[in-house]
Amino acid sequence: MARLPRYTIKNQPQHIIQRGLDGQDILVDAEDYEFYWESLRSSAQANQLKIHAYVLMPNHVHLLASPGNEQSVPKTLQSLGRKYVQYFNAKYENSGALWEGRYRATVLDSKAYLLTCSRYIELNPVRAGMVKHPREYDWCSYGYNAMGYEDPLITEHRLYSQLASGKQQSYQVYRSLFKKRISNDELATIRDATNKGWALGDNKFANKIEKMGGRRATQLAKGRPRLK
Repeated sequence: MARLPRYTIKNQPQHIIQRGLDGQDILVDAEDYEFYWESLRSSAQANQLKIHAYVLMPNHVHLLASPGNEQSVPKTLQSLGRKYVQYFNAKYENSGALWEGRYRATVLDSKAYLLTCSRYIELNPVRAGMVKHPREYDWCSYGYNAMGYEDPLITEHRLYSQLASGKQQSYQVYRSLFKKRISNDELATIRDATNKGWALGDNKFANKIEKMGGRRATQLAKGRPRLK
């Protein structure tokens, strides 16, 4: 079944996943992570994509980002993909495709899901059993968002900036969010929306996105409608 066209709405945050083909590792050593990170930074900057949270995993990448225009996301990932494929294939004497055919993405309601999605992304290495806490993982945005470490890849979203009146207070408030577990229902909702391209938000938000994007933003109800 053909996939629906993606939503790209200026300044509306998206959760984006880019995966290696057939689950293969695309980031093998520290040099790979550094090259990918720098390529992502330069490509995002060139295409007006503001990144609020990220994690680089061995075989996939999560981004929480706001596009400055309709082409910000696809052009960033196309540019990044070409750079990294050339680098990877030359280094590892590889040939052929490296990435899964299409990146996955969902447009999300900032007030309802931005901070939850940010935590979801930064907790990925914990769920994968790689670390016990996101502060132990070098290749994610937790260091900036929760600890105040320098990270030129990150642009703060206004909701993050409004967490508290000062930087140190913002870091503290953000860290406190991790004391609350993301429920299984929330995890499933984020994953389902991202993998299928639905809007991540309530019905009011979905209706708004449908009007702006020109296609349905939620899954059709199963079964035939009952006759009245």
